[in-house]
Amino acid sequence: MTIPRLVVGALIRDGGDRIFVQQRSWERRLFPGRWDIVGGAVERDEDPMAALRREITEETGWRLRRVLAPLGPAHWTADGVPHTELDFVVEVDGDLSAPRLEPDKHLGHAWVGPGDLALLDQHRIPGESTFITDLVTAAHRWLAAAAARRS
Repeated sequence: MTIPRLVVGALIRDGGDRIFVQQRSWERRLFPGRWDIVGGAVERDEDPMAALRREITEETGWRLRRVLAPLGPAHWTADGVPHTELDFVVEVDGDLSAPRLEPDKHLGHAWVGPGDLALLDQHRIPGESTFITDLVTAAHRWLAAAAARRS
């Protein structure tokens, strides 16, 4: 039995409750050209929160301010390797208009509101998983419910 690889994902929100996504480069082995959230593998001897902080800084230059809610875990397989993904709705510190993308890994970025979800299917192959769209939708649902509780 293969032990799943642990990964983390950050659903970064802005002041308008939009979620940050970035487009993977076409040279990436997994999910080339697809829209994705910030995240990656938890390294050996690293806890998930440390990995979340590291991935946010590496992929955007921003710093994790606080975790608003967990959205996982989720389970998926790529290249025959099972993954367990822990996703979190988060807020960050930094200039949200100027993420520092990793140019060899990401082509661009966007802020996605509930009415912008079609963008996430832009390069998805028919029949392919809607995992990222589902995650962003779950984050929007959580943010809307949190806003309703505050009112």
